[in-house]
Amino acid sequence: MSKKTIKRIVTASITILAVIVVTLSGVGFYILHTALAPSKWAKNPDAAYDYMLSEYPFLQEWVASLKHKGELKETELTASDGTILHAYYIKAKQPTKKTAVIVHGHKNNAINMLHIAYLYSHDLGFNVLLPDLRAHGKSSGNHIQMGWNDRLDVMQWMDTANELFGDDTQMVIHGISMGAATAMMVSGEEQPHYVKAYVEDCGYTSVWDEFSYVAKKDYHLPQMPFLYIADRFCKWRYGWGFKEASAVDQVRKADKPMLFIHGDADTYVPTEMVYTLFDAKVSDKELWVVPGVAHALSYHDYPEEYTNRVKEFVNTYLNVVN
Repeated sequence: MSKKTIKRIVTASITILAVIVVTLSGVGFYILHTALAPSKWAKNPDAAYDYMLSEYPFLQEWVASLKHKGELKETELTASDGTILHAYYIKAKQPTKKTAVIVHGHKNNAINMLHIAYLYSHDLGFNVLLPDLRAHGKSSGNHIQMGWNDRLDVMQWMDTANELFGDDTQMVIHGISMGAATAMMVSGEEQPHYVKAYVEDCGYTSVWDEFSYVAKKDYHLPQMPFLYIADRFCKWRYGWGFKEASAVDQVRKADKPMLFIHGDADTYVPTEMVYTLFDAKVSDKELWVVPGVAHALSYHDYPEEYTNRVKEFVNTYLNVVN
């Protein structure tokens, strides 16, 4: 074989290898961008209002009254890295120590949690705070954090809520989907004295598990090499990894009571994840797997039972009447 032929083979091999590397890297970056890039929908509270009032018509009169009376208020805080974060809050009609911090899901915003705010504020008489997570709603931020670094922001919001509502609250943290994962990630940190319980509704076990599931289901992509590449990009660009962002690891450390809710027809965050999470919680736990319900629709499909189950659970652990 001539030197010229060998040179051509080597050049062709290097070119093919470079194309493979660029293609794999491109797919990995696409996975990361698709999952973590802010969306116009998430940054549009007006669209969220329209959606919520169409899906939950009974909210219309309540929301109109809140706005007319100036009872749906807004506040901001500055995170430790200087990011400006936004939240809505509603004081209870009657003075109370009972307070709920309610956390929204992936590429939604605080307004998308008005139905849960209604449950706590209107039905249960709680104070309510609804934060916009980073890169959602009116909060700043350049990427979605999938709950992991959000847990630190939510802990700041918990302190803010405690101050807003009397500095001696008894608090429940309630999240749905990514908001549920966020709540569980918060639960494994050292807890303020005022936190009494958690409600997680269809949260995932970890970012790695959820991205693996979605990549396979929606894009027919295996973990190796695509998810590993996306994970490396995330660590390089944002400083955190998919595996460290683990709700189940945090739940293992959690010492506050937790109610787990999941629809048994969930094909976005698979239902089997809730059993892993429930088993990881050492004590003070309840599980409600809701028959026939898809992702994040347990309250939508069973509002009365959802309200009653949440009421019974939180009343067990919040030892105040008002």
